[in-house]
Amino acid sequence: MYQDPSPYARRPSVQSRAISQALRLGVRPFVSRLPGHAMSLRTARTAADAAARLIRSDPRVRVEQLVDPRVSTDPANRPVVGEWVIPTTKSTTDGAILYLHGGGYVACSPRTHRPITVRLAVDSQLPVLALRYRLAPEHPFPAALLDALDAYRFLLARGIPGSRIIVAGDSAGGHLAASLAGELCRVDLPLPAGIVLYSPWVDLSCKLSSERDHGCRDPYVSLAAARVAGQLYVGKGDFDDPRLSLLTCPWTSTPPFFVQVGGGEVLRGEAEQLAEVLRLAGATCELQVWAGQMHVFQMLNQVLPEARAAMLETARFIRTTISKPAAGGEAA
Repeated sequence: MYQDPSPYARRPSVQSRAISQALRLGVRPFVSRLPGHAMSLRTARTAADAAARLIRSDPRVRVEQLVDPRVSTDPANRPVVGEWVIPTTKSTTDGAILYLHGGGYVACSPRTHRPITVRLAVDSQLPVLALRYRLAPEHPFPAALLDALDAYRFLLARGIPGSRIIVAGDSAGGHLAASLAGELCRVDLPLPAGIVLYSPWVDLSCKLSSERDHGCRDPYVSLAAARVAGQLYVGKGDFDDPRLSLLTCPWTSTPPFFVQVGGGEVLRGEAEQLAEVLRLAGATCELQVWAGQMHVFQMLNQVLPEARAAMLETARFIRTTISKPAAGGEAA
């Protein structure tokens, strides 16, 4: 019998189905109440940070905290804050990955997303700069985008050309990574070699996901919480702002995109529409819909075979992309 060789087309594993069911029953009811008010938001942040401290260190990488005051470039600007996740084995490829974590623009940190950044560093043999960008509602749009732009400029200033940089992110961080790609075109900076998006949150107004929510039993994402988080981030801004509205961005001369989304999550339709918009604009976009998988399943790469396979697919994209000149040329 013929079997599709694509790992993302296969039936979900027993581990995947069990974890999805556990999240649907135990976590989604909690998430659906967040971030309704300040107390619940603080609770969410505290819980995420506490869980992150339980993650064991991996001997294949070393983690170095970064607080760069940017004295050498422009001391009047905000510092770039985050952490480097660096492979302990000698890398054979010069370059870097700029990672933008998810969390609805209101929660999480580089530490909470080490399961992904560690695996990216190990599989790609590239250092990963996980940015600690400012969170809403204390710092609404465009704070996170400005921080991401500063971090990209920081990498360029370190002598890493755009053609050796991959910008990656998950969920809200996926939205931020795509927004950064569009902003780099507008400010005429060298473009990265490629963009990696895991379960990107494409439409912050949640109109697209509302259409899919009725027929999708997403085990994790709460549409009600997403709407609140989107409004907290956009603040007094406009959802139609081209820096926020990914589906109306012109996407001219953009680098290649690599998008992974779970087949069982409410954001699937958003990822598919983004891929279609990119392709119609003439951009290269490889979309992988992983059958039956949940939102940002790549976080579980230590326990899910699908997540491990997805990370290896990402490494393949990075290897084949980073050696190619990015659209827009090299850093000056």
